[in-house]
Amino acid sequence: MKNFFRTLIPSSVLDLYHGAWAHGSAWWFGYPSKQLVVIGVTGTKGKSSVAEMMATILRGAGKKVALASTIHFVVNEDERPNLYKMSMPGRGRLQKFLRDAHDAGCTHVVLEMTSEGVLQHRHVGIELDALIFTNLAPEHIERHGSFEKYADAKLEIARSLARSSKRPRIIVANTDDAYGEKFLSVGVDTALPYSAHDAEPYSTDEASARFVWHGTTFVVPLPGMFNLYNALAALTAGKALGIDIDVMKRALEHMPTIAGRAERVEAGQPFSVVVDYAHTPDSLKALYETYKNHRLICVLGATGGGRDIWKRPEMGKVADAYCSVAILTDDDPYNEDSESIIADIAKGFSTHTPLRIVDRRAAIAAAFSEAKPGDAVLITGKGTDPYLMLAHGKKMPWSDKKVATEELAKLGYN
Repeated sequence: MKNFFRTLIPSSVLDLYHGAWAHGSAWWFGYPSKQLVVIGVTGTKGKSSVAEMMATILRGAGKKVALASTIHFVVNEDERPNLYKMSMPGRGRLQKFLRDAHDAGCTHVVLEMTSEGVLQHRHVGIELDALIFTNLAPEHIERHGSFEKYADAKLEIARSLARSSKRPRIIVANTDDAYGEKFLSVGVDTALPYSAHDAEPYSTDEASARFVWHGTTFVVPLPGMFNLYNALAALTAGKALGIDIDVMKRALEHMPTIAGRAERVEAGQPFSVVVDYAHTPDSLKALYETYKNHRLICVLGATGGGRDIWKRPEMGKVADAYCSVAILTDDDPYNEDSESIIADIAKGFSTHTPLRIVDRRAAIAAAFSEAKPGDAVLITGKGTDPYLMLAHGKKMPWSDKKVATEELAKLGYN
């Protein structure tokens, strides 16, 4: 429905509408970001995990912290799930969150910041102290018009840091990514790169990331190379903010599981079950690589009808390369035919023939029936997404973790 209205209303009018909300709500709530230390996190992958790590480090340093991400909104000990299906909610909600954080005594806020947020001017009126850039890969191409425009929307967040009245302004960027140097060159007071080379020697597996950083050995209890990068991003920003390395080590080594991000579902079953938000070819590959020592049973969809059609066969190619059994299922079809989406993903398969089960619960149940002791069932695309988005604006409450737990219980695991 939103996309329908976008086609009817001129972009100039939409720009005025979103700009008015951004400026007006910042004024209405008294420009709360000016009274807080605000750390933004942007990139294609890893935003939520870096934001969680950054908040954990700040809490470990004794700061009172608020966090707004795809997963949830947290103000000190008060937490509520993000039910908006958007990381940066509009119509003044983000500015109200900042005001609530300030009024609750928070000194630091970590914000996940997105290209869609930029298109709707939701970054306007937020005075940043620091920005972390994780990586950039093709995504939301139809929405932005091209990869270059998508990248420029991300860079606009860095430019907004450069325009911030705060001092010092800090940018942290992954220079193993081709866009890292562009983020570092925006013109701020402190520009800090990070790279996997900073962590040598390092090793990662499905349980943890182990590395050495500034002469200190870290063991972070989160899986995969992607979490090593996430930890480096948060550590580099934490050091720039003056947090002691030993404090950060203690914080990250007690890092809790991040909901919907390589999150294990444990019910006593003889195979691994993992729920993850991975919804791009690169993120799928990174997850599958992490569990490559297992026989993989993969449940995947295409994360959104009517968008990013290009990536569907690419996701199929990745699943074909890594998964012994691939089950293609519903994700968020919106107004597009689910069978058509699944058929597009199936075009990427050349070695295996994927199973096609539209009903997502049935697909998860089928994956468990295929699993043998020692296998890994990887359920991707939704993470903590609270709804399945259906045709005509309908939505169905959903939780991959809850459904997986229920289906395991039917098999006698609990």
